[in-house]
Amino acid sequence: MSFPWAAQYTPKNSFMKWMDERLPLPRLVYNSVGAGYPVPRNLNYFWNFGVLAGVALVIQIVTGIVLAMHFSADTGVAFASVEHIMRDVNSGWLMRYLHANGASFFFIVVYIHIFRGLYYGSYKPPREMVWLLGLVIFLLMMATAFMGYVLPWGQMSFWAAQVITGLFEAIPLIGNPLKQWLLGGFAPDNATLTRFYSLHYLLPFVIAGVVILHIWSLHLPGSSNPTGIDVKGPQDTIPFHPYYTAKDGWTVGVFLIALSILVFFAPNFLGHPDNYIEANPLSTPAHIVPEWYFWPFYAVLRAFTVDFILPAKLWGVIAMFGSIIILL
Repeated sequence: MSFPWAAQYTPKNSFMKWMDERLPLPRLVYNSVGAGYPVPRNLNYFWNFGVLAGVALVIQIVTGIVLAMHFSADTGVAFASVEHIMRDVNSGWLMRYLHANGASFFFIVVYIHIFRGLYYGSYKPPREMVWLLGLVIFLLMMATAFMGYVLPWGQMSFWAAQVITGLFEAIPLIGNPLKQWLLGGFAPDNATLTRFYSLHYLLPFVIAGVVILHIWSLHLPGSSNPTGIDVKGPQDTIPFHPYYTAKDGWTVGVFLIALSILVFFAPNFLGHPDNYIEANPLSTPAHIVPEWYFWPFYAVLRAFTVDFILPAKLWGVIAMFGSIIILL
């Protein structure tokens, strides 16, 4: 902690003293999200979206674990197992809709979080590592979301896997072997589904680990603020708890209300109706589109239509990945 004026943790009873000497977990919590963490007093509501992203991640992990108990990663029964979750599992429909729409809300708050970092210069020294770890989280989110979209094994799931993995074919020399390695074959099939299921289950826990590093790296220099001028003393800060826990709690309530409205009244609003048709490799949908949170990158990919030195498809792939990597 780089704030000498921060409140110090002092155990109140003998058990807490014993715990603090052997496993200082209460001290860690106190210094991370309690009165021991001083925060600039002029933060606006844009600074609440980091906490909202954490709430969204918890929702995704909890609902994902429940869904994994009932999902079968086999192309013969994957689509039917999703219908089984929706119709036969107690509150399965709620878990599935919370998970699907929770992913959209996760991306909404992360996009706003990234926008705030760009707008207010939160990536500048001494917070470069906070920014870089945040972008690692974003890349892991994109990979996790893509693999999760394939799991229901509907028409959009299958053809999205076919199109997105097909992008790697544009890479000279290693493109085809790389695509076959990702798919486990020449086209999306059982090997694809099982490995995507395994990685989709694993990566959220990797994201949670990087989130811990992200928060740790933030707490060394402390939070930035709208003025861009770092705090100079105790007169510029207030304790995180109770001031910002209360402020964050209010926005978490708004977030959960908005998510609930979507889940209970328009659960398929952000989805695609073709994904309620079982995957058919012999029937190509009229329009193959990714989930809405990938639209900007999909638009960059499709913007290149003319071969110039390199094939247009390769230019599109370079531009699409470049639009993400340039943020680093």
